[in-house]
Amino acid sequence: MAEKIEHYDSSDIQVLEGLEAVRKRPGMYIGTTDVKGLHHLVWEIVDNSIDEALAGFCKNIEIIINKDNSITVKDDGRGIPVGIHPKTGLSTVETVYTVLHAGGKFGGGGYKVSGGLHGVGASVVNALSTRVNVNVYKDGKVYEAKFENGGKIVQKLTEIDKCDINRTGTTVTFKPDPAIFDTDIYDYETLKVRTRELAFLNKGLRITLRDDRDQDDTTGETFLYEGGIKEYVKYLNHNKTPIHEEIIYLEGEEENVTFEVAMQYNSSYNDNIYSFVNNINTHDGGTHEEGVRRALTRVINNYAKKNNILKEKDESLTGDDVKEGLTMIISCKHPNPQFEGQTKGRLGNSEVRKLADNVFSSGFERFLLEHPEEAKIIIEKAITASRARVAAKRARELTRRKGGLELTNQWGKLADCSSKDPKESEIFIVEGDSAGGQAKQGRDAKTQAILPLRGKILNVEKARLDRILSNEEIRSMITAFGTGIGEEFDLSKLRYHKIIIMTDADVDGAHIRTLLLTLFYRFFRPIIETGHVYVAQPPLYKVTHGKTFKFILTDDELNEYLSTLPETTKYTINRNKGLGEMDKDELCDTTMNIEHRTLRKITIEDAMLADQVFETLMGEEVEPRRQFIEEYAPYAKNLDI
Repeated sequence: MAEKIEHYDSSDIQVLEGLEAVRKRPGMYIGTTDVKGLHHLVWEIVDNSIDEALAGFCKNIEIIINKDNSITVKDDGRGIPVGIHPKTGLSTVETVYTVLHAGGKFGGGGYKVSGGLHGVGASVVNALSTRVNVNVYKDGKVYEAKFENGGKIVQKLTEIDKCDINRTGTTVTFKPDPAIFDTDIYDYETLKVRTRELAFLNKGLRITLRDDRDQDDTTGETFLYEGGIKEYVKYLNHNKTPIHEEIIYLEGEEENVTFEVAMQYNSSYNDNIYSFVNNINTHDGGTHEEGVRRALTRVINNYAKKNNILKEKDESLTGDDVKEGLTMIISCKHPNPQFEGQTKGRLGNSEVRKLADNVFSSGFERFLLEHPEEAKIIIEKAITASRARVAAKRARELTRRKGGLELTNQWGKLADCSSKDPKESEIFIVEGDSAGGQAKQGRDAKTQAILPLRGKILNVEKARLDRILSNEEIRSMITAFGTGIGEEFDLSKLRYHKIIIMTDADVDGAHIRTLLLTLFYRFFRPIIETGHVYVAQPPLYKVTHGKTFKFILTDDELNEYLSTLPETTKYTINRNKGLGEMDKDELCDTTMNIEHRTLRKITIEDAMLADQVFETLMGEEVEPRRQFIEEYAPYAKNLDI
């Protein structure tokens, strides 16, 4: 029982001064102190440069990972003002970097629109860094300020040099504090994904990313897209087959809110719709996305009926029908965006819904009228999707769970757990009957359910929902999970809070995992986003030494264990390629027992990047898959074929 504290008065109320609050509770300001939070610091500084670009004053941004893993961000914007701030008595540079909520984004006229969510970026980065250097170029002069150890001023803003009278901009270098973050090592690919995205969203802005830790990378990569989000759609569709050549681009402005939409349909059965507000990815949508989706459905139905492509007696096309195979980018620039949700990933401004509807519907109606052949292709695809939806509705009836233990498939029967509490229940999706039998015998029957599958399931990347629902193994999983699928999906009905993929440690096992993850990504994405999907990690080796043996999980662990054995010792190493090679006790102890097992949680840090990988590996196009294999084949070591 916790100790009861009797004394509590005003002296117990702690007041944190300046940036101390940020260091005390960094998660309140950057969300997390793991690798994601580390990279978030970069975007807090880059956003300030992007805001200069949005205001029309910045054309070039450079991001550099320095050899010591610090970050430098350079821009050619106006440069932070260098005069004394009337409220703080400090230079404006020092104010921006040491005072929370100080910046040009709070109605002072500095920016019409801003990408920063809270306007605290510079000071937060300073608080969470061991050192920060800021150089400002303006009026033919170079100014410098230095900060150390969580934002303490060690050099006030000082004129240190002269520069060309036409040179303007800000250069910031910061080194994250390793005492704050789980890691202080930056990942180039993570930075590259967001850098490319920012360049797409700001047409004409040149952003260069360079890694000075890599001696071979002397120039870095430059991202510049004069076509903006049109080129973004082209990039996202490069592994897909468009069904109409032209990328549809619509733009407009109402009440100081600007909208851009780029879209193109492809032959796939999945949609990829991404929305942004002031360059911020609104991954949970919001009123701007709702307005566009509403207009898309209405405009296509009206055009189809008016031109007798869809008869009046026919059922109207739904939102799901008209977005099948659609890749769309929605970009909204708003002077005062209101974000909702725990992760601030949803736009809440109610007036935007109607504005987005008006801008999109007028432009899309004009496109359909001016391009009747493309209009017919788009609508016929939606009609085909509608027919498949009706067929899928009938097939879904077969997946509804009638009783706890009634689920079977051709390969084996679900061995359900006795617990009805999803929080403690987990289901193992097991490859093959042999491993399934071993798992059933070795499991904890109270909390662990076992569902054996017959080899490789259907590749859902190449099928519509009606065909997917005719697949027996997939139906078994849908029924077991209890969530339903498609328009009936309900995450709150998930019966197991751990869905664990358990396959052999060979190429076939890897392929089955990929097929299952493709299914979950396309049709059960919320179970991945909420952290319910895992991959079991069975041991790769069994080392026998005299009368003892040890199961080893990785190559590194194997080498470490062997180094502990006497040099004259005789031992044998067996490579475990199949789960069935272990008996029930071994399988349970190494792979299923919560005290000893290792699980790998499946996450989606970047939905667009994940979509590209799934499309490359599992889609219709052969050439991108061949290129992927050629590029990454050198990294595949000790592959069992």
